[in-house]
Amino acid sequence: MAVPQRRTSKTRRDKRRTHFKLEVPGMVKCDQCEELKLSHHVCKNCGTYKGREIAAK
Repeated sequence: MAVPQRRTSKTRRDKRRTHFKLEVPGMVKCDQCEELKLSHHVCKNCGTYKGREIAAK
């Protein structure tokens, strides 16, 4: 069974975990109502996508 001979230091451990972080989602303004929405998604406020009404309020 493989067992490390030395303990991994806090610095080395944290260097390995530098990529484990949350990312901010890509938010854009809606063309109709100017609310922030996720890109490539229907606007939750007015229900439009690419200038067309998809979902009724």
